[in-house]
Amino acid sequence: MTEMAMGLIPAPACLLLLAVPGTGIGLALLTGFLLRRALAAFFLHMAGVFPFPLVLPDTARHTVAVPALEGQYVIKNIVLVAACLHITAGGLTP
Repeated sequence: MTEMAMGLIPAPACLLLLAVPGTGIGLALLTGFLLRRALAAFFLHMAGVFPFPLVLPDTARHTVAVPALEGQYVIKNIVLVAACLHITAGGLTP
């Protein structure tokens, strides 16, 4: 995130900007408390995370078929997006 922010945000602040919302979103999804807001925050959070492999492709993968550790997080996020879309479709419809 520091590289994507072109060094304008220090690394400790980047960790907090990713960890605190991620933890809050996860707790909200587990408990169902403020679910609509948590889902909105989740999709905004993902919108900020998904450009990473496009902006820094050498950091995201070793080769075309082998993702680096950072690239594996993007793959994990695809699974999380699918799960949150399922929650959105099933839990928020009348």
